[in-house]
Amino acid sequence: MKQFLVITSSAPYGSAQAREATDLALAAALFDQKVSLLFQGDGVFQLLPDQNPAVIEQKNLSAMQQALPLYDVEDLFYCADSLEERGITQDKLALPAKALSRSEIALLIRQQDHIFHV
Repeated sequence: MKQFLVITSSAPYGSAQAREATDLALAAALFDQKVSLLFQGDGVFQLLPDQNPAVIEQKNLSAMQQALPLYDVEDLFYCADSLEERGITQDKLALPAKALSRSEIALLIRQQDHIFHV
């Protein structure tokens, strides 16, 4: 089994990148790959609850993200610095993701067989 890391650094709406990162994680998991998902930069905004994308005529990404555990995508991480830089606290997150420092992220990346930055 290969280890896949999907890194998402895009805000949840405004482009297709956040949705594509989630799609990629789910697709890899369908083929019995070990998939981890890392939210960094503006990607940490994907972790916030109560988003209302209907206002901008987009589908709700969080509904798709709630399916991640059903596909055994349970290793969710976020960059602690990215969260802090955006004034977000861990208690506000909708997904059970683990905080990683930049050095821990570097270690996580080194442990992967395949890395996708979407």
